[in-house]
Amino acid sequence: MPVHEIAAVLAAACWALSGIMSAGPVAHLGPVAFTRIRMAMVFVMLAAWVLSTGSWRSIGADHAWPIVLSGVIGVFIGDTLLFLTMSRLGPRRTSILFSMNAPISAALGWLVLDEMLSAREIAGICIVIAGVVLAIVFGKRRSQLHHWEAVKGSLWVGVLIGLGAATSQAIGSLIARPVMETGVDPVAVSALRVGASVVCFYAVLALTGDRFRPVNPPTLSIAGTTALSGFIAMAVGMTLLLYALSGGAVGIVSTLSAMSPVLILPLIWWRTKEVPAPMAWVGALIATVGMSQLFMR
Repeated sequence: MPVHEIAAVLAAACWALSGIMSAGPVAHLGPVAFTRIRMAMVFVMLAAWVLSTGSWRSIGADHAWPIVLSGVIGVFIGDTLLFLTMSRLGPRRTSILFSMNAPISAALGWLVLDEMLSAREIAGICIVIAGVVLAIVFGKRRSQLHHWEAVKGSLWVGVLIGLGAATSQAIGSLIARPVMETGVDPVAVSALRVGASVVCFYAVLALTGDRFRPVNPPTLSIAGTTALSGFIAMAVGMTLLLYALSGGAVGIVSTLSAMSPVLILPLIWWRTKEVPAPMAWVGALIATVGMSQLFMR
């Protein structure tokens, strides 16, 4: 059986499921408070694993600051913008917008690292953009009434915030790439990145007072869902992706793991009892095809 490829699809399913699970807590707590609480929970999980295995020793002193900077930009800024987008546009639009981090990463690699873009990769960038535009602009029927399909505020402000989230994630990955190439333990790197973001979150909370406190008091149910969404995305999803990369072709694994915009649609259908619009499916599939062109080598 193609176990590594199956693991990549399951990783994408974990991220799609986590996105669906996060919608309720984001609305209850507010996007900034939700992100702060979720990251603190994830950090405890990752730190416990890293300390128990001793994998923190793989990170040298010269690795620490690039990893911290990567966490500040990619996790603290990126995830905050990601859940701000979700609070405005809902999980479907947020998922499709976040797929833009693939073409943004390719463009930044070209601009910053002088990585050449082939004709296929340029075509892939254009295809992803086309899929995202179709899914955002034409991905909702008028008959759909669920609040996840409602737009709070300006659509295009939400789109810009979502693109900011994708760009932040891409920059964070770009900064971390040279460190990862040295063979450091990826879970230890994730723990340090998340830990740096948690410090930033609580520094902002201390400086701003009540402004970024939870909109509503956390309940046991909300706390449990928040912790579970973080565990599914960061622990299970990332572990599956690392396993997939250990034995699968990088291009195929990366493409399959980027299928979250497609896999989230049946989950939304299941939760809302409303069939996503045809262009939501078409746009998500087109974006995935475009990403496959970027990941192929």
